[in-house]
Amino acid sequence: MISTERLYQFMGLFKNNYERAGSGIAKNAPKKKGFFRYMEIFGRKFWKLTELNLLCSLFFLPVLAAVFIFFSGRISAQLSWILIAACLLLFAVLIGPAVAAATKILRNFVMEKPTFLVHDFFRTFRAEFKHSVWIGLLDCLLACCVSAACYIYPKLIEQTGSKMFYVLFAITLSVALIVLIMNFYMFLMLVSTNLSLKNVVKNSLALSIVALKRNIVTLLIIAAFVAVYVLLLFYVNLKYSMILLFLLPFLPASWIGLAVVFQSYPVIQKYIINPYYEQRGEVNPELMPGSTAEEETVFEDMGGKEKPIEPGAQGKNKKSGGRSTGKSHKGKIIS
Repeated sequence: MISTERLYQFMGLFKNNYERAGSGIAKNAPKKKGFFRYMEIFGRKFWKLTELNLLCSLFFLPVLAAVFIFFSGRISAQLSWILIAACLLLFAVLIGPAVAAATKILRNFVMEKPTFLVHDFFRTFRAEFKHSVWIGLLDCLLACCVSAACYIYPKLIEQTGSKMFYVLFAITLSVALIVLIMNFYMFLMLVSTNLSLKNVVKNSLALSIVALKRNIVTLLIIAAFVAVYVLLLFYVNLKYSMILLFLLPFLPASWIGLAVVFQSYPVIQKYIINPYYEQRGEVNPELMPGSTAEEETVFEDMGGKEKPIEPGAQGKNKKSGGRSTGKSHKGKIIS
């Protein structure tokens, strides 16, 4: 007769044996660097990235509604344009806070901090709404201007042959490229520092030039992601192309976002956060071994010696809604 212990050993060949201790990870094991560390984070957070992308795709529903209204033809033209404008305006208002919230989640992934995805997403959405909404609106406005320029300038160049339109077109694309690079840092700085919106924009412009080499690498990574996806859409069977379009809300955007944060946050640490602490003779808490998330609080049982909460004290400790709430890192303004 086979013993119970032998049976468990046999079953262990076909399923995980959770009663056996694993090899574990050494406490002071060196972290992987560069591409290998990115792939390690990517592998561990793959399903969380998919969940995050699905969450962010909800904020694109107003755009889908606008497209549906445009092609439906079931309502009057005047009313349809009003509804389309309302949907697009709603999208422009919501997309900035949504990107800020997603950026906070991705930063926590890169820093390997504990994250409750949905809770942390909507908490950051609310906390950063006031400032991130303006960045989102400006990004949408710029996207509209660039789209219009790409449509109008080629036609004007073809009709007139004037070199002036080449110059204007080049300036428009250059400004768009600079703002795109600034977006690598603006949302990330909003959720990581206590800087005002004005100084966030100022620092982002400076970092787009100071970290030019790293920014070019980030742009190439984004281009590679987009190129592979577009090639898959155009060069595979139509049936599978529709599957790829269906997967768009669930896969590539969060992968790109993780790559951008992975590339850009060390730059913010180097030029914005670390100098702030160095000026005060301190060390950035993120660089200290065993550091925890800024929102994480350790409870210690005082055995009944805790100081009682005085009436009205809770009201004094409530968040004021300013930029300083909920963040441990202040930042240096690049002059």
